[in-house]
Amino acid sequence: MKLYIKSMVSLRCKMVVKDQLETLKIPYEYVELGLVETTEILTAKQSAELKKNLSRYGLELMEDKKSILIDKIKDVVIGMIHYSEVLPKANFSDYLSKKLNHDYTYLANIFSEVKGITIQQFVIMHKIEKVKELLLYDDLRLSEIAYRLQYSSVAHLSNQFKKVTGLSPAYFKKLKLKRNANMKVM
Repeated sequence: MKLYIKSMVSLRCKMVVKDQLETLKIPYEYVELGLVETTEILTAKQSAELKKNLSRYGLELMEDKKSILIDKIKDVVIGMIHYSEVLPKANFSDYLSKKLNHDYTYLANIFSEVKGITIQQFVIMHKIEKVKELLLYDDLRLSEIAYRLQYSSVAHLSNQFKKVTGLSPAYFKKLKLKRNANMKVM
């Protein structure tokens, strides 16, 4: 039986889940980020206990299929933007459809219905967060960041950045430099 667990994002989370499964004597085949495969169907009591125990650690046993799919979409987007060196060359909608085995229109409709924003808006928010991170912690030029995150041009990246943050990337970077200079004075 597959169990989906929300907020399971690290090796420590995997250890917590394994510990709770063993504590409740629930046999399992494997534990991955966000997914557990048990060898038996859980009883209502086991499910309730597991749900209660996981919530103590900020983890949530998910039962609603829409919520599970939304979490999978978010995981793919976040993984693609924040944890891969190079974004896939394929169209994002094709990439997401292939990765999740669903038609993109179906995914987009469910995501918008539940989250109140489009998948594309979610992608843009995370790309801008990645741009901020790269501006703050790397010595990359804006053209290199635009290329890495597959913006069509530096102007496109700058316009999107300003639309989301209210600041230009150059001004955002200046704020970082000012903050660093102020920290050295203290």
